[in-house]
Amino acid sequence: MTRYQRLLHDLPQTPATWLITGVAGFIGSNLLETLLGLDQWVVGLDNFSTGHPHNLEEVRQRTSAPRWARFQLIRGDIRELHDCRQAMTFAAVVPGCRPRPVEHVLHQAALGSVPRSLEDPIATNASNVDGFLNILVAARDAGVKSFTYAASSAAYGDHPGLPKIEDIVGRPLSPYAVSKYVNELYADAFARNYGLHSIGLRYFNVFGKHQDPEGAYAAVIPKWIAAMLRDEEVFIDGDGSTSRDFCHVDNAVQANLLAACAEARARNQVYNIAVGERSTLQQLFQALRQSLAKNGVRYGRAPLHRDFRPGDVRHSLADIGKARRLLGYLPQYDLRTGIAQAMPWYIARNPTSVSSSSAPAQFAAQR
Repeated sequence: MTRYQRLLHDLPQTPATWLITGVAGFIGSNLLETLLGLDQWVVGLDNFSTGHPHNLEEVRQRTSAPRWARFQLIRGDIRELHDCRQAMTFAAVVPGCRPRPVEHVLHQAALGSVPRSLEDPIATNASNVDGFLNILVAARDAGVKSFTYAASSAAYGDHPGLPKIEDIVGRPLSPYAVSKYVNELYADAFARNYGLHSIGLRYFNVFGKHQDPEGAYAAVIPKWIAAMLRDEEVFIDGDGSTSRDFCHVDNAVQANLLAACAEARARNQVYNIAVGERSTLQQLFQALRQSLAKNGVRYGRAPLHRDFRPGDVRHSLADIGKARRLLGYLPQYDLRTGIAQAMPWYIARNPTSVSSSSAPAQFAAQR
């Protein structure tokens, strides 16, 4: 039995109280569904700037009523310290249940996207640095047992080495990358000065259900799938050789739960969360087209290429050995099995039926 399998067995025996910031977002809503399925108590904090109520509604539909009653949503903003403090207690919304202080924080709230940070670095800093500091202070003052936060592979910046190893980073290439690296510095300072146990998870291109295909800053996989389903053009930034270590969201969920319950020697560190395999954008395009074909959808267009995007790194590949050793992390899905698992969800939620006469979509393939 793996460490994660033992954890899934043990958690329902001793329910804890968890706070998920950004609970209506992509990873946050997947964490919520998993924790409620394990009979945990969950407080969710979200201002719905990038998260969506329909993500929570999908979780509600897949969750029994008694388990859903263990979830309390707070509409608030991590940029407001008062909201962060308020989120540190599960109120007595269930008859006969006393208020429950939060024991574990899973901090997912952030303003993502490299291009958005280049356009509006002040907004990125306000959410990702000021907001992070607020939730750190609130967690410190509440005396939580663990603090797990979403870091980013963007922290590796211009360092050319592959695979990426946690202790070797370069210069950040965007305001977003700066903001996520500052999170790591603040977490380390709080560990040293206040004894707040934290773990940072450097996500590498996470994908899966609840990932928004719309908007200028949508990630590459949901955006390309949406275009293919509508028979629109797919654009590749660069020559197609740019590579990423794509990670299914269930792998990220596993890492969060393992980090929250990690033993002392694994705390106050950062970990790569990925698969440890590199795929080019051209390979990704072919994998998506093949998966669609297996689901009865034919896409016959070739991708169109254009210039590389400012602030992007050319190649990304994670060394996940440290997460394996200290957290017991074992990714369940690689790129192809992850796409196969997620594709039915993407197809079911595509708002436009497939049509060979659809007009081309004008967008860049976002990271």
